[in-house]
Amino acid sequence: MRGPGGSAASVMCAVSVSVPGNGYKGTLMTTEKHITVLGAGSTMGLPMARNLARAGFDVSAWNRTREKARPLEDDGVRVFDSPAQASNGADVLLTMLSDADAVIDAAEDALPSVRQGTIWLQMSTIGEVGTERCAQLAAAHGVTLFDAPVLGTKQPAEQGKLVILASGPQDADGARAAVRPIFDAVGQKTMWVGEAGAGTRLKLVVNAWVLTVVEGGAETIALAEGLGLDPALLFEAIEGGALDLPYLRMKAKAISERNFEPSFRLMLAAKDARLIEESAQRREIDVPLFSTIRRRLAEGAKDHGNEDMCATYWTSAPGKEAGTGS
Repeated sequence: MRGPGGSAASVMCAVSVSVPGNGYKGTLMTTEKHITVLGAGSTMGLPMARNLARAGFDVSAWNRTREKARPLEDDGVRVFDSPAQASNGADVLLTMLSDADAVIDAAEDALPSVRQGTIWLQMSTIGEVGTERCAQLAAAHGVTLFDAPVLGTKQPAEQGKLVILASGPQDADGARAAVRPIFDAVGQKTMWVGEAGAGTRLKLVVNAWVLTVVEGGAETIALAEGLGLDPALLFEAIEGGALDLPYLRMKAKAISERNFEPSFRLMLAAKDARLIEESAQRREIDVPLFSTIRRRLAEGAKDHGNEDMCATYWTSAPGKEAGTGS
């Protein structure tokens, strides 16, 4: 196996695996654990799969467009044509796909091929209903589900600095211990927040704040420009105070430079906003501000869905013809 610099690495971490309800017991070295990553050509899935391989895991991969996952072969990852092929004999199934339907479709193909006692790490952002569907599918196939969406975008994924919002079975039988080295390979912090489903709920709450900052910042910059002001004056005014957010500065810089190379695509931000609103509606929580944000993101995604989420700026930009991107 290759280390972070491409050199040989031996990961001498023994993991005791005992998965509740599945009868799989044993001690595995991390170098022996077979992890299948579904969605391994995506913005997040590719660097996560690469970091797992460089940490010494045996990694197989599938992506709907196989060519996007081929760069992983340089790190010893085996890329397959179907989820079933990639998952044959897997100890751990990791899904990182765009939405709930994509996750379910891939998992339905993969799960019949995994070994007894497999752990399923569902790390995509798919909302409460999607997570409930995964739980039903996991139960039908006798696998243990961890609901573990992540905080972070392209660069943190590449650097192995994601934050994992992990939820799943309590650790009496060692299931959490079994997945800890995997989370450590892709993230800088793991938060255990309860039974499966809690991770998704926390991700929705955090995303609500992130998307509020992005949409609010984009509209504020558009307002400054429309009023004939240099947006830089805004940041000079708030510099050093409690309202001076580094994340807002980063997105404002991208907007000012008209650099919308995606760190997180606007179409996915619009999807996440829809999931947040759905959860609020399920509980009859009134979130009129966020409902407006959801509509604005969806509007921007029609023309700019493959650009960074801060391209929502174009929906408010003075002189809407600029929104064509020309």
